[in-house]
Parts: sequence; structure tokens; C-alpha cells
Amino acid sequence: MDEINEHEVNTKKTGVAQDGTVVQERTRSVGTQASPKSTVVNIIWYLYGLVAILLAIRFILKLSGANGSAGFVKMIYSVTDILSKPFDAIFGVSTASNGKFTSVFEPSILVAIVVYGLIAWGIVKLFDINKPRDTSAV
Repeated sequence: MDEINEHEVNTKKTGVAQDGTVVQERTRSVGTQASPKSTVVNIIWYLYGLVAILLAIRFILKLSGANGSAGFVKMIYSVTDILSKPFDAIFGVSTASNGKFTSVFEPSILVAIVVYGLIAWGIVKLFDINKPRDTSAV
């Protein structure tokens, strides 16, 4: 899937030792460099992974009844709020209260993780649209 460009560099050094003999040193190094297309694909998957992790943390915090006034919880909720908004009205929200804390089950967050994954997969597949197909396997 990833395209990697390899390049080879050969160098040759010639010198004279103290005793007058000619000394030659050859070095060979091979380097690899990812193609721009594979770099973009990796960035897309990285961004999706970041979004999915943040949404999963939100889901776990809501489910476990985390204190919404805590700094970390506030930050996660504010960052993921815009990501979960389009999916909030899909399902109802189930809550369970136990005096001190309230557990919230939001299945819409799970739907958001799946939908964003499908979007990332679709964008990645767009990069392979002009790739020639292997017809020898048919």
C-alpha cells in the first residue's frame, strides 16, 4: 500500500597514507523515503486515530460518571463536543444515578467513531483510484 522510494549513494575516497601507499575507501549507503501519497495517507489515519481516541475517552468518562467540573474532563468534553454534535440526536441518552454521580450512556459517540472511520477509509481509498489493478489473479 505504501510507496517507498529507495536511493543509493556510493562514495569513493582516495588518499595517500604516510608510508606512500594509495588508500581507497568505498562506502555505500541506501536511504528510503516515503512517497508524498503515503505520507498523506498516514496523516489521515493518524488524525482519525486521534479523533477516535478522544471520542472513546469521552464515552468512558460519560459512562463512568466523571466529575464534569474537573479540568481534564472539561477539556475532553469541550474538544469532542463539536465532533459528537452531528450524532447527538440519533439515539436517546440513558442515565443512571447513584446519589453522588450520574452515569450517561451515549451510543451516538460509538456511531461517531464508526462514521469517522468510514470517512477516513473513503478518503484513503480515493488515493488508490488511479492505481492499476492486478488482473493476473483472475
